[in-house]
Amino acid sequence: MAPRKSNTERLGGPPSTGSEATRLIRAGQAPETLAKTVGPPIQKGSTVLLPNAASLYDDANYLTYGRQGLAAQTALQDALAGLENAAGVTLYPSGVAALSGALLAVLKTGDEILVTDAAYKPTRRFCDHALKRFGVKTTYFDPRTPPETLLGEAAPATRLILMESPGSLSFEMQDMARVAELAKPRDILTVADNTWGAGYLYKPLDHGIDIALQALTKYVGGHSDTFMGSAATADPKLLRALNDGVLHLGWAVSGDDAYQMLRGLRTMPTRLARHGTSGLEVAAWLRDHPMVGEVLHPALPGAAGHDLWKRDYIGASGLFGFVLQPGPQAAVDAFLDELDLFGLGFSWGGFESLAIACDHQLTSRKLLRSYPGPLIRLHIGLEDPADLIADLARGLDVYAARRG
Repeated sequence: MAPRKSNTERLGGPPSTGSEATRLIRAGQAPETLAKTVGPPIQKGSTVLLPNAASLYDDANYLTYGRQGLAAQTALQDALAGLENAAGVTLYPSGVAALSGALLAVLKTGDEILVTDAAYKPTRRFCDHALKRFGVKTTYFDPRTPPETLLGEAAPATRLILMESPGSLSFEMQDMARVAELAKPRDILTVADNTWGAGYLYKPLDHGIDIALQALTKYVGGHSDTFMGSAATADPKLLRALNDGVLHLGWAVSGDDAYQMLRGLRTMPTRLARHGTSGLEVAAWLRDHPMVGEVLHPALPGAAGHDLWKRDYIGASGLFGFVLQPGPQAAVDAFLDELDLFGLGFSWGGFESLAIACDHQLTSRKLLRSYPGPLIRLHIGLEDPADLIADLARGLDVYAARRG
């Protein structure tokens, strides 16, 4: 008796017999061999056709359903694992989904976590609401806390330390490598939100950190049009936990979005170089402006955290902050409204320059910091930095006039 044909063989072409309805259902199948292109094929499918009956319940075959990722998703995971020097990478439909998915994969009721008070605002929302409901206690720490002091404050139930360096909005640098070194003997996991470093400027796993998170939406995507997040680890056991978390919680990303991210990843080093050099040029100009009290950019010589940045990073991204001389909110609004090349928007990492006022967001922090004047965050895009400086100069002239 001839061996039974596989699904691929059975669906390799339209049958020559049967009704027209049957022939149409079986027509138009993918060829058995695909032309080789520079990018992976974008496969659209929930059903994965397996070669034989034994494969249906073979535990070694992880790819039995399209949600777990097809060609484009797998290619992106492989590329990101190479970038992060990771054993593997899991994908999520947004940056905050990467954070929530990774934490839910490794935490349980009764655990306690330490979280930098400079964390991304959606991180705080997840910890204060979702994790709290599941019985996980969050304690926020000042990102300027020395590693030894921080680990000294860890309770017996502390399971994880979540860091973000530079910190969101306020750009504090933290010695994450030292924290990881002190945490390992106590079996405390360390997690870094590394969206600023993008897995390229800084590689957390190389510094002993257990899980590196990214909002791929930002610099990997690079064009402000696709959402995605990732979690990378060098530990096979943690990778299994992350993969199980994706499976259990139902996360999935589309092949189209994975392709877009892979396309962005290929040009990210070139884009980051421009973001970084332009950002430093603008930051240096702002430092000398009379309406600016302080520039919060760790790659700027003399800025807070510069020594740590110089030790661990190979470059800078385009995101930083600065403190205006004291003035009312109306003057801040007038400054922002005068800007032409800077869009007013909360995301960053794309080709375009952006600006926001930060003081309103700082009020949600547990450990309130005061600045002499209003805090502004800029993302320096790919425009000519001279044009961006001219745009800021006009805005600062308006700010000076409105200060009263």
